[in-house]
Amino acid sequence: MNKGIQEYIERYSKEIQELFAEIRKLIIESTPCKTEEKLWAKLPSFYVGDKFVRIIPFKDHINIEAAAVIKYKSQLEQYKITPKGMLQIYLNQDIPCVILESIFIESLT
Repeated sequence: MNKGIQEYIERYSKEIQELFAEIRKLIIESTPCKTEEKLWAKLPSFYVGDKFVRIIPFKDHINIEAAAVIKYKSQLEQYKITPKGMLQIYLNQDIPCVILESIFIESLT
Protein backbone atom coordinates (compact mmCIF):
# COMPACT_ATOMS: atom_id res chain seq x y z
CA MET A 1 0.00 0.00 0.00
CA ASN A 2 1.14 3.54 -0.75
CA LYS A 3 2.87 5.00 2.34
CA GLY A 4 0.76 8.19 2.27
CA ILE A 5 -2.45 6.18 2.12
CA GLN A 6 -1.24 3.90 4.91
CA GLU A 7 -0.50 6.86 7.18
CA TYR A 8 -3.83 8.48 6.29
CA ILE A 9 -5.96 5.40 7.02
CA GLU A 10 -4.18 4.70 10.32
CA ARG A 11 -5.94 7.76 11.78
CA TYR A 12 -9.25 5.87 11.70
CA SER A 13 -10.66 3.10 13.88
CA LYS A 14 -9.69 -0.53 13.35
CA GLU A 15 -13.18 -1.20 11.94
CA ILE A 16 -12.81 1.51 9.29
CA GLN A 17 -9.27 0.31 8.52
CA GLU A 18 -10.58 -3.23 7.97
CA LEU A 19 -13.45 -2.04 5.76
CA PHE A 20 -10.99 0.10 3.78
CA ALA A 21 -8.62 -2.88 3.37
CA GLU A 22 -11.44 -5.11 2.07
CA ILE A 23 -12.59 -2.54 -0.47
CA ARG A 24 -8.99 -1.79 -1.52
CA LYS A 25 -8.35 -5.50 -2.08
CA LEU A 26 -11.53 -5.75 -4.16
CA ILE A 27 -10.41 -2.83 -6.36
CA ILE A 28 -6.98 -4.37 -6.98
CA GLU A 29 -8.27 -7.91 -7.58
CA SER A 30 -11.21 -6.98 -9.81
CA THR A 31 -9.32 -4.64 -12.13
CA PRO A 32 -7.32 -6.41 -14.85
CA CYS A 33 -5.01 -3.39 -15.30
CA LYS A 34 -2.28 -2.28 -12.92
CA THR A 35 -3.78 0.16 -10.44
CA GLU A 36 -1.78 3.13 -9.17
CA GLU A 37 -2.52 4.13 -5.57
CA LYS A 38 -2.01 7.70 -4.42
CA LEU A 39 -3.52 10.47 -2.35
CA TRP A 40 -5.45 13.05 -4.35
CA ALA A 41 -6.54 16.10 -2.32
CA LYS A 42 -5.67 13.97 0.75
CA LEU A 43 -8.11 11.24 -0.36
CA PRO A 44 -7.06 7.63 -1.07
CA SER A 45 -7.41 7.19 -4.83
CA PHE A 46 -6.84 4.34 -7.27
CA TYR A 47 -6.01 5.17 -10.87
CA VAL A 48 -5.79 3.40 -14.21
CA GLY A 49 -4.69 6.15 -16.59
CA ASP A 50 -7.01 9.09 -16.00
CA LYS A 51 -9.85 6.93 -14.61
CA PHE A 52 -10.16 6.67 -10.84
CA VAL A 53 -11.96 5.28 -7.81
CA ARG A 54 -11.73 7.01 -4.43
CA ILE A 55 -12.34 5.46 -1.03
CA ILE A 56 -13.19 8.20 1.46
CA PRO A 57 -13.25 7.07 5.10
CA PHE A 58 -15.43 8.63 7.80
CA LYS A 59 -16.00 7.77 11.46
CA ASP A 60 -18.76 5.20 10.84
CA HIS A 61 -18.78 4.60 7.08
CA ILE A 62 -16.81 4.77 3.84
CA ASN A 63 -17.82 6.61 0.68
CA ILE A 64 -16.86 5.15 -2.67
CA GLU A 65 -16.54 7.58 -5.55
CA ALA A 66 -16.59 5.78 -8.89
CA ALA A 67 -18.01 6.73 -12.27
CA ALA A 68 -20.25 3.64 -12.53
CA VAL A 69 -21.97 3.87 -9.11
CA ILE A 70 -25.09 5.58 -10.47
CA LYS A 71 -25.52 2.87 -13.13
CA TYR A 72 -25.96 0.29 -10.34
CA LYS A 73 -28.21 2.43 -8.12
CA SER A 74 -31.20 0.08 -8.47
CA GLN A 75 -29.09 -2.86 -7.25
CA LEU A 76 -27.84 -0.84 -4.26
CA GLU A 77 -31.21 0.12 -2.78
CA GLN A 78 -30.20 -0.87 0.78
CA TYR A 79 -27.23 1.54 0.60
CA LYS A 80 -27.22 5.31 0.54
CA ILE A 81 -26.08 7.07 -2.62
CA THR A 82 -25.08 10.68 -1.93
CA PRO A 83 -26.31 13.57 -4.11
CA LYS A 84 -22.83 13.56 -5.69
CA GLY A 85 -23.24 9.90 -6.68
CA MET A 86 -21.02 8.31 -4.03
CA LEU A 87 -21.90 4.98 -2.46
CA GLN A 88 -21.91 4.94 1.35
CA ILE A 89 -21.14 1.70 3.15
CA TYR A 90 -21.63 1.77 6.93
CA LEU A 91 -19.78 -0.49 9.36
CA ASN A 92 -22.94 -2.50 10.09
CA GLN A 93 -23.57 -3.25 6.38
CA ASP A 94 -22.26 -6.06 4.23
CA ILE A 95 -19.96 -5.12 1.37
CA PRO A 96 -21.78 -5.69 -1.95
CA CYS A 97 -18.73 -7.40 -3.46
CA VAL A 98 -20.23 -8.62 -6.73
CA ILE A 99 -21.75 -5.24 -7.56
CA LEU A 100 -18.58 -3.40 -6.50
CA GLU A 101 -16.48 -5.62 -8.77
CA SER A 102 -18.63 -4.54 -11.71
CA ILE A 103 -18.47 -0.90 -10.64
CA PHE A 104 -14.68 -1.01 -10.30
CA ILE A 105 -14.17 -2.78 -13.64
CA GLU A 106 -16.41 -0.28 -15.47
CA SER A 107 -14.93 2.73 -13.69
CA LEU A 108 -11.27 1.80 -14.18
CA THR A 109 -11.11 0.09 -17.59
